[in-house]
Amino acid sequence: MNNERYRGTLKNLIRRREFGIFIIIIVVMVLVGLRNPTFFTSDNWKDMLMYVSILAFISIGQMMTIVTGGIDLSVGSVVALSGMSVGIIMRDNPALPPLVLILLGTIFGLGCGIINGLLIGKGKVHPLITTLATMSIYRGLVVVVSRSRWVVYGDITKGFRLIARGNILGINNLMFVAIIIAGASYYFLNHTRKGREIFAYGDHQDAAKFVGINSTRINILVYALSGMLAGFGGVLWVSRVHTAQANTALGYEMQTIASCVIGGVSIFGGVGSVFGVLLGTLLFGIILNALELIGIVDFWKLSVQGFVILVAVIFDAVLSHRVAEQMRKQRRVFDAE
Repeated sequence: MNNERYRGTLKNLIRRREFGIFIIIIVVMVLVGLRNPTFFTSDNWKDMLMYVSILAFISIGQMMTIVTGGIDLSVGSVVALSGMSVGIIMRDNPALPPLVLILLGTIFGLGCGIINGLLIGKGKVHPLITTLATMSIYRGLVVVVSRSRWVVYGDITKGFRLIARGNILGINNLMFVAIIIAGASYYFLNHTRKGREIFAYGDHQDAAKFVGINSTRINILVYALSGMLAGFGGVLWVSRVHTAQANTALGYEMQTIASCVIGGVSIFGGVGSVFGVLLGTLLFGIILNALELIGIVDFWKLSVQGFVILVAVIFDAVLSHRVAEQMRKQRRVFDAE
C-alpha cells in the first residue's frame, strides 16, 4: 500500500512542469560548467543570484497580470523611473535614511501600476495597448526627471549601497527579500479569496463576472502589485549597480515575460505558480549568465531570449491544446454514460 502511494506521488511529481524545469536547470548547469569552469565559482553565483533575485519578484508581479489574461510591458520602464527618481532624491538629500528611499521608490512604482490598472479596469483599454503606451511614457519621464544626467557612484550613499550588498542570517539581502516576497505571494494567490479570484478571472472572464468577481478591482489590484514590485525592484537595482541611467532595465519586460512562460505561466490566463516562476527565473538567469561567460555579443543574447520565449509559448499552446482535448474526450464519455 505504501509502495503504491509512493509510486503515485513520484508519478505525479514527474508529471509536473516544474519537475521538468528543474531537470533542465541541472542539465544546463552541467553543460555550462563543462564549457567554462568559472560558472561554478562563488563570485559568479553570487552576482548571478543577486540579479536573479530582483528579476524573480518582478516576474511574480508580471505573473499576476498574465494569469488574468493581460500583460505588463511597462515593468522595465517603472524600474528605471523608480530607480532614477530615488537616485536623484538621494543625491539631493544624502541624509535621508535608506528605508525612506525604499518606501518612496515602492510608492512611485505603485502609482505607475495603479495608472495601468485604472486604464485597463476602468477605461477598458486592452492591457497590451495600455502598457505599451505607458512603457514609452514612463521611459520618457526618466529622461525628463534626470535631465539627461546619470546618477553615478559618488551620488550613492554608503548605507544605500549596503541594501544590496548586506546579509541577513548569512543570506544576501536581495535573495532574502526575494524569498520573503515569493512566500507572501504564494500565500496570497493560493490561500486568500482575492488570490483565488485572480485565477478564476483569468481562467474564464465571463464566468467570473457572472459569479460576482469584480473585473475592475482585479485589474487594478494585479497591475498595482506589478508596479509596486517593479518600483521596489528599481530601488534595489540602483543599490546593486551603484548607478541610475536612462536606459536602466531596457528590455527588462521581455525577461520577466520569459521567466513566466518558462515557469509554466499560461499566456492564455488562469494557470501559473510562484514556484514555477522562481524556477523559470533561475533557468533564464543561468542562460544569460552562460552567454556572458561564453562571450556571446548582446545581439545574440536578445536572439536567444526571443527564441526561449517562442519555444516556451509554443510548448504552452501545445500543452493547452492537449488538456482541452482530454477534457472534450472526458465530456463525451460522460455524456455517453
